[in-house]
Amino acid sequence: MGRIWVLGIEGMTCASCVTRVERALERLPGVEEASVNLATERATVRVADGVTIEPVLEAVREAGYTPRVETVEIGIEGMSCASCVTRIERTLAGLDGVLEVSVNLATEKVAVRYLPDAVSRARLEAAIREAGYTPRTEESSEEKTVDTTLAGFVRDLRLAAALTLPLVLVSMGPLVWPALGGWMEAWAPRSAWRWLELLLATPVVFYAGRRFFRGGVAELRHGSPGMNTLVMFGTSAAYFYSVLALLAPGLFPEGTAHTYFEAAAVIVTLILLGKYLEAVAKGRTSEAVRKLLELGAKQARVVRNGQEVELSISAVVPGDLIRVRPGERVPTDGEVIEGEGYVDESMLTGEPVPVRKGPGDEVVGGTVNQNGSLLIRATRVGSDTVLAQIVRMVEEAQQSKPPVQELADRIAAVFVPVVLAISVLTFVVWMLVGPEPRLNYAFVAAVSVLLIACPCAMGLATPTAIMVASGRGAREGVLFRKGVAIEGLARVQAVVLDKTGTVTKGRPELTDLLPAPGWDERELLALAAAVEQRSEHPIARAVRERAEGLALPEIHDFEAVPGFGARARAGGREVAVGAARYMRRLGLSVEVFASEQARLEEAGRTVVYVAVDGAIAGQMAVSDPPKPGSRVAVSALRVEGLHVVMLTGDAERTARAVAKEVGIDEVVSEVLPADKAEAVRALQARGLRVAFVGDGINDAPALAQADVGVAIGTGTDIAVEAGDVVLMQGDLRAVVRARALAKKTLSTIYWNFFWAFGYNTALIPVAAGVFYPFTGLLLQPALAAGAMSLSSLLVLGNSLRLRYFQPPALPDEAEAPLSQTQAGVLLYTSPGCPDCAAVKAWLEAHGVSYAERDLSRPEVAEEALRRYGVRVAPIVVFGGRAYWGTFDVLRGALAPRLAAAPPAGVEG
Repeated sequence: MGRIWVLGIEGMTCASCVTRVERALERLPGVEEASVNLATERATVRVADGVTIEPVLEAVREAGYTPRVETVEIGIEGMSCASCVTRIERTLAGLDGVLEVSVNLATEKVAVRYLPDAVSRARLEAAIREAGYTPRTEESSEEKTVDTTLAGFVRDLRLAAALTLPLVLVSMGPLVWPALGGWMEAWAPRSAWRWLELLLATPVVFYAGRRFFRGGVAELRHGSPGMNTLVMFGTSAAYFYSVLALLAPGLFPEGTAHTYFEAAAVIVTLILLGKYLEAVAKGRTSEAVRKLLELGAKQARVVRNGQEVELSISAVVPGDLIRVRPGERVPTDGEVIEGEGYVDESMLTGEPVPVRKGPGDEVVGGTVNQNGSLLIRATRVGSDTVLAQIVRMVEEAQQSKPPVQELADRIAAVFVPVVLAISVLTFVVWMLVGPEPRLNYAFVAAVSVLLIACPCAMGLATPTAIMVASGRGAREGVLFRKGVAIEGLARVQAVVLDKTGTVTKGRPELTDLLPAPGWDERELLALAAAVEQRSEHPIARAVRERAEGLALPEIHDFEAVPGFGARARAGGREVAVGAARYMRRLGLSVEVFASEQARLEEAGRTVVYVAVDGAIAGQMAVSDPPKPGSRVAVSALRVEGLHVVMLTGDAERTARAVAKEVGIDEVVSEVLPADKAEAVRALQARGLRVAFVGDGINDAPALAQADVGVAIGTGTDIAVEAGDVVLMQGDLRAVVRARALAKKTLSTIYWNFFWAFGYNTALIPVAAGVFYPFTGLLLQPALAAGAMSLSSLLVLGNSLRLRYFQPPALPDEAEAPLSQTQAGVLLYTSPGCPDCAAVKAWLEAHGVSYAERDLSRPEVAEEALRRYGVRVAPIVVFGGRAYWGTFDVLRGALAPRLAAAPPAGVEG
């Protein structure tokens, strides 16, 4: 199967560096694929079995770069003999990314040389525990490399700035302030000041700017010039031209023996400043992963021998019982064993409303227990947790390259050689046709061309946008497993929706309860639910769920009649529940209910009857209703011009009814799970780029066949390997939000390319002096260097704007306008609450009827808290959505819906 290594690489500055490293790695025997990301400064290398890491590291070094390799010493407790040493060395050496292991029994330490981008210190310590020993932990700094890089830039930048400022004052000051020139001439001759310029410029160019020379020499040695080459040539030309003019002015034509020491120093200083700001910005692009990691708890309160003990999270194992108090983060994935509380899962799903958790419910590590004490049993720990999988998916997405980057890579591969050729051509043209002093003009123009061209921006255009977008998506519950999925989702033309569990809730619900004359709904439901207690049929489960909270009579003589229904004696009465054919079998006529049954069945519902003591007492209808948000999501997708298709194994009539309810025109029904991929292929054969949206349970072939597979579910049960995009919310509106983010990201990438390519295309002619005959202006090398740094900062700044992306505001299904006769409003109030009185008066003034419940009653307060996560009056509930707050807040939320369809005679 081979292995995958992740290498950190230092020294890359532009897209040509990426190409050079990839080529160097792919030439190695046994290397199957190599992908390099400039933004993360990492290479992902897939190799065949038997290939060792050292040739790979050496290839990176030979290409002129430095692979990130670290050495760490870890203290170990519990070793007693040489066999302990052998066991630990063998365990650690078996980890991907570990290069060398040496255990010292005398000092009880192990020295490990490893790739920090492939394996962490925490994983090394975990492996030691797995071998049966105890590592002595200490705080580690995962940002050590980034901090070291920034510290290096700061050190060199301070030196360069400290020397460049007086250098510019000495060389340019007399031109701006003639009095200063007179004072300088009186103090020392002009030649002495030039020697001072040489002394100030030399450490700036060759010490503060040494990284550019090292990188440039390595690039030239491997025949792949990049940004470092351009800077090296530009600063060297300015510096050595000035040295020669200072030492041998007679070699130059009259009037051309000028010095450009200040230009060389300013070039280095400005580019160092630009690279420092770039490094800071690149750190911000990857902050999403760091924030995700920060969500994990560091300690857990584990119950051992009846006592609660504080342990490091790394010491928790599956099966441990963990106490989670109010306000604490859930340490790891688990199942609630005892207690109830509301858990904030917004880090997982993006939804702000807390979710009630009780015995048997799953909880996810990193979520916050808002109230109530929970005792949970750990089910997944370490790298197996949902949070760890999310982090891995975000990192994988950041590492991958979408197709849009391929063109940029091809252009970047030839960009610098073309710029070098343009620079030479510029020098020649100026020498041939330029005005006097030709040499000065030719030199300035040629150096400016070298410095203004920026291949860095090309290499950063795509990966920085992908990094920021994948992190922003994770905060919204949208996980892109690959960078290519972002581009693919933005370009899709058709969306295929699996019905069950995606468009609909995936479980039957009792949607209609129609009692016969003389029967009360609650009494009829209680009798039906009592009979259905013994049945495992999905319809029986739907009836029982609807009857929760009702007092059910005891039953005797229960009998299930397969294919028809069930009967029993409930509360001393003979009760039968079943289809119309069961009623006929019992000798009961359903003709009087035939029209209502036809209407319900036309709507895709399954109708059952309830008979009591030999007479039909009412009808019930059961269906798998659409999820809240399905209709709104389908409408939003169609507004964007997408072709929406629903795919299902259900019968045609049922499928059509659901499709009509959510606004889908094209339906493919009675499709077996194995044939779903064929339906996707049929759409692709029509020339459409297709996204398939399913719950990931039996949709794997269709998800794989589609251009983009979108797995939709809930945070705890989502199959994260199921699709290219994983939505942690079981709501189709998340598809709309994910596509909006993908489109915004692709747009950002295009703008980045505009800044990268357009910037260079526009400014290279300016630097070459093409407009000099018309304007008399020629760009100076120092300004060209500043412009080069600015292009990278523009690209990074544009990508960072994605951090503030806001998904489109989609209404809830309940956002239909309120009408004068509507009675579906539920109002929770408390006695003596002025806001409650104001809301009631406002609803009444607008002709909106409502049902009122008293929050001062404990059972009502518990109901509101259980259903909506709040129990502070007033609360207005409409269509399943709760609004709460002051009267002004509630009026602001409800007034727009009154204005959308104002009832006759009512003032808006």
